[in-house]
Amino acid sequence: MSVVAAASPSGPSWVVLPTYNEIDNLSGIAAAILEQLPDAVLLVVDDNSPDGTGALADQLASTESRIRVRHRPGKQGLGRAYLDGFAVAIAGGAGVILQMDADWSHDPAALPSLIAPIVADRADLVIGSRYTKGGGVVDWGLSRRLISRMGSLFARVVLGLGAHDLTGGFKAWRATTLASIPFDGVHAGGYVFQIEMTYRASRLGGRVVEVPITFRDRRVGQSKMSRRIVVEALLVVLQLRWEELRGRGPRRTRP
Repeated sequence: MSVVAAASPSGPSWVVLPTYNEIDNLSGIAAAILEQLPDAVLLVVDDNSPDGTGALADQLASTESRIRVRHRPGKQGLGRAYLDGFAVAIAGGAGVILQMDADWSHDPAALPSLIAPIVADRADLVIGSRYTKGGGVVDWGLSRRLISRMGSLFARVVLGLGAHDLTGGFKAWRATTLASIPFDGVHAGGYVFQIEMTYRASRLGGRVVEVPITFRDRRVGQSKMSRRIVVEALLVVLQLRWEELRGRGPRRTRP
């Protein structure tokens, strides 16, 4: 299936916000998101957080009509939470679907700049990029910077992708582009999900654009990054390339 672009996306913007133990961040980040995008719908996708994040989301939704909540039975990986939220947004008539973290590492002030290339019909997927001109990272040590940089470079070379920041999760999608990706074929459950979705969109003909962002380490709580997540990313990237070499990957529709 190829991606069909539309000059002006119909339907409102939706922001999909996965949460797991983000009770200290949720109220503030939700208010900041809706301040930047007053006409958007904010969908909180909570994986049954033991700290009560889901209950707080319900409380916020009870007083703010622009907030909706999707409760999931337990922690099943970031990718699965996003796919669930994406499906809800598509079914709800979204024109543009944004994804971001709830821990303030993604600045809500950048949201309008992510939407702009889609509205101008210059992109079908916009990546908030740390590694394009004007982007950057603060509050990270050298080892984490190297892991992130090398992970993106590895995926870029192995999969033949043009984007420089393939591991970041601050993105805006044209809803029709996202709907063209068969979700049941996505097998990445963790942070490599970000690489896989960009790969699939690109292979289906989606126009991918990067806009610079500054990424900051989370304000409150603990990072969910682990060695297992890094290893998973390497293995899934190789698997995607192997499947493509065997003729089982997404069909390329644009050079």
